[in-house]
Amino acid sequence: MVTLSASSSSTAASDSLRLAGEGGVQLAASRYRAPASLQSHSALVYAHGFGQTRHAWARTGASLAKAGYGGLSYDARGHGDSQRNDPARPYAGEQFADDLIIVAGDQAQAPVLIGASMGGLFGLIAEARWPGLFQAMVLVDITPRWEAAGLQRILGFMTAFPHGFESLEHASDTIAAYLPHRRSRKSPEELRELLRCGEDGRWRWHWDPRLIDELARDSARHQDDIAEAARRVRCPLLLISGGRSDLVSAETVEEFRTLAPHARHVHLPQATHMVAGDDNDTFTATVLEYLAELRSDSIATSPDPIETSALGGTATGASP
Repeated sequence: MVTLSASSSSTAASDSLRLAGEGGVQLAASRYRAPASLQSHSALVYAHGFGQTRHAWARTGASLAKAGYGGLSYDARGHGDSQRNDPARPYAGEQFADDLIIVAGDQAQAPVLIGASMGGLFGLIAEARWPGLFQAMVLVDITPRWEAAGLQRILGFMTAFPHGFESLEHASDTIAAYLPHRRSRKSPEELRELLRCGEDGRWRWHWDPRLIDELARDSARHQDDIAEAARRVRCPLLLISGGRSDLVSAETVEEFRTLAPHARHVHLPQATHMVAGDDNDTFTATVLEYLAELRSDSIATSPDPIETSALGGTATGASP
């Protein structure tokens, strides 16, 4: 169920919507509209990572829409402007997968999923449960198994300020220290998408704090199930990984490619786990090239997985 609720603008992300997820939870969403002359291109669904919002896809969504690939991004439950679970109902992975099944299934045609981290994991689960839900999938720096140290670093940052930040400047300094490779800081407008000002005047993260203990902290115990889901996925797959990621490693990528031998892998050497935020132009160009190949069916008919580097577009060797 989709309800159009907010205004249109001159940007590609023209509509704000409310979607009904599993159990009636209301999900905030943004629609990126392609020009009418190009609407025959594949539709996209964007699923963000843990602790992010739909706005993480704003630049990519707008660029791909202008190229003819309209899309829909949404805040996962407990994130951003989406509804949180009732206090009596713990968060569980099945709810997020069900939300994605509902959102994707409500599209006019099977969409291409672009899923970062958590969004990619639930995409694998959703496609395994509902084969054909997606025309294809782009997994952004996530594999069915991940490095424990990387997850702990992420959770450590997310829980470091339980009482919030005294100002947006304090939050900006903290984020800059966590992401020292970024050349620019987030604007106050971007920070307001990630933080909420409480009655005490302090700024806290947009996500429900319960998500840490109820969903993320013990997530490693689900890795076998996610690996089995990946093994069952038959639609075209592209993994885009960051060369400086501490969550995805050469070992986790190799296992994924064993589980899904038809998948392609593109490596962005300078990106961390925050691939789309680190090098958005290269990331978007990589996705656009993949979507063009999907249109010509070149990926679906390729007999061998291919390993490439997006830096300069040079091949680094085919899979064994």
